[in-house]
Amino acid sequence: EKNQNTVEELTLLMDQYSAWDYDRRIKQILSKFKITDLSQKVEKLSGGQKKRLSLSLLLIDESDVLLLDEPTNHLDVEMIEWLEKYLSQQKITLLMVTHDRYFLENVCNHILELENGELYHHKGNYSYFLEKREERENNFSVEIEKAGKLMKKELEWVRRSPKARTTKSKSRLQSFEKIKEKANSGRKKSELKLEVKMSRVGGKILELKNIHKSYGDICILDGFTYTFKKGERIGILGSNGVGKSTLLNILTGKEKADSGKVNIGDTIIYGYFSQGELVIKEDLRVIDVLKEIADVIILANGSKISASQMLEYFMFTPEMQYTYVSKLSGGELRRLYLLTVLMKNPNFLILDEPTNDMDLLTLNKLEEFLLDFKGCLIIVSHDRYFMDKLTDHMFVFEGEGVIRDFYGTYSEFSDQQKKDQNKTKSVDKQKNIPKNKQEERKVSYKEKYEYGELEKEISVLEKEKEELETSLLNPNLDVEIIIENSKRLSDIVNIIDKKSFRWLELDELM
Repeated sequence: EKNQNTVEELTLLMDQYSAWDYDRRIKQILSKFKITDLSQKVEKLSGGQKKRLSLSLLLIDESDVLLLDEPTNHLDVEMIEWLEKYLSQQKITLLMVTHDRYFLENVCNHILELENGELYHHKGNYSYFLEKREERENNFSVEIEKAGKLMKKELEWVRRSPKARTTKSKSRLQSFEKIKEKANSGRKKSELKLEVKMSRVGGKILELKNIHKSYGDICILDGFTYTFKKGERIGILGSNGVGKSTLLNILTGKEKADSGKVNIGDTIIYGYFSQGELVIKEDLRVIDVLKEIADVIILANGSKISASQMLEYFMFTPEMQYTYVSKLSGGELRRLYLLTVLMKNPNFLILDEPTNDMDLLTLNKLEEFLLDFKGCLIIVSHDRYFMDKLTDHMFVFEGEGVIRDFYGTYSEFSDQQKKDQNKTKSVDKQKNIPKNKQEERKVSYKEKYEYGELEKEISVLEKEKEELETSLLNPNLDVEIIIENSKRLSDIVNIIDKKSFRWLELDELM
């Protein structure tokens, strides 16, 4: 009797937590993150795969509260869009740090903003946060302007004030210091317009002719041909591992194509920000890393800025500039590496996942710089907002060496994809709609036979299901048999559902 009660309790728990479906759910979530070989060892996985595995385990756990730190790093766009939809549908409390602005927009309904030691709470999505922040900054600017005017008046008083140490004088002096602090607080933002004087670009930029590249049986590029034009801004889309970085390496000569020609113009100077290991001397100070490349950089208007000013523009404070590279965080190191690329004054910029480990302030600075960049720009990024803002032409890796050339932004491509999918579904539905009632009644011999067989199969499966359910109530059943029968019961329920659905489809035709 005790064993029977235990089995009943376990069965109820299995029902309560949908545990019969647990194995299927694990496989489904792992497959969404492109982890399909479940027998491989974790130690054999790449860094990105391990990150995706960790994220999968969190989702499978179905916790009530989920804490995510940059969850979209190491995911491709397809994975991000699935995760976005999944999290939006879950009834959970989610606390997340992310630089992915479309992800914030579509998933979060509260934003916490931390600025200068102050925490601001915005009850809305990312767009709402931007509106409220702009409103706050405008109000703050008005206050600063008022404080500035008041400071001038108080400054006059301070200069002519008698040295008598009256209580009133002391109080007014203290007030002056507060007004001065507030007035000066509005002078911290840099007004520097960082439009760099780009190296001259000749008539010939870059030509790819019939490029082929394979790794064993896996075809990466199958006869890709393209001629780059001045000022092009191209985004590259595709799943992880499809060959995006390989194409970039072929463009820059880091890797050779199996066949085809790469013709690079004589005036082209590449700036390549890659995903690979960052090679920066750790025993150097931050400022010295840039000074090894150039002490100054010439802007488009002819003026010059120093390496120190360039660092400050990209959020390296004067104190940080004299920090040793070995002391930098991962995000700070990537930011410095990006600067080493930009300081070389390239006229053809290639950025491979530049937004990884970067905060929103740095991203805004980078976007400002790239919007003013007049050379050719190629970006590989999972950050859809970043791509939309900076590119207007897509190379889409479709697999098996095929690259689709799409003129438009990422969002325009995504919308076009949805339209194409809807058209396909519509055509499929039209094919399945009978032209008239007479056709509607026509059922093939094969369908009639299938209909009859399904009735028999469902009946047999229902009987087996009942037997398994009864067996699970047996208190003397071994644990191994309980587990085996439970798994079989879960499989049978799924099979019955599928066969019943097909039977209903055929029943409507009868």
